[in-house]
Amino acid sequence: MKNSFISFLFGLIIGAGGFWYFTEGQKSESVQRAQEKVASGAEHMKDAISEKVGELNWRSEDIKEELTRTGKVVRKKAQEVGAKVVDATANARTTAAIKAKLALDPDLSVLTISVDTTDGVVTLSGTVSEYEYIAKAMRLAMETDGVREVTSTLHVKQSK
Repeated sequence: MKNSFISFLFGLIIGAGGFWYFTEGQKSESVQRAQEKVASGAEHMKDAISEKVGELNWRSEDIKEELTRTGKVVRKKAQEVGAKVVDATANARTTAAIKAKLALDPDLSVLTISVDTTDGVVTLSGTVSEYEYIAKAMRLAMETDGVREVTSTLHVKQSK
């Protein structure tokens, strides 16, 4: 993940330099081909980073093991370049968006899952009926705009 982030930063610097160069009035055919190569390289870099982020462990077995070992499950996104200042209204919007997603999901209950957001860090607590639903709730939260990290202390409610 660290190598991907470094590669992303390197690509971003090259892209910014290329953008500066191309906006200075250089519009020859070779410059246009170079522009296309830079755009293609940036797209490739974006895909590589997305692939690495997608490799986060969402398997039920991994969730169960981590929850048993540490009492919580944590998954992080690579931080965006140029950190954003997050205020209380952004936290409230993020929490509301996650609760809306939970309410729409038939496997999850907004009544048994509590959501707290602070500066892009979301904490999920409460209970679910299966380990796979911990991963599902975390995925829903992680896919919400403004979320940098998701921590879960969700527990599986034992059937009687």
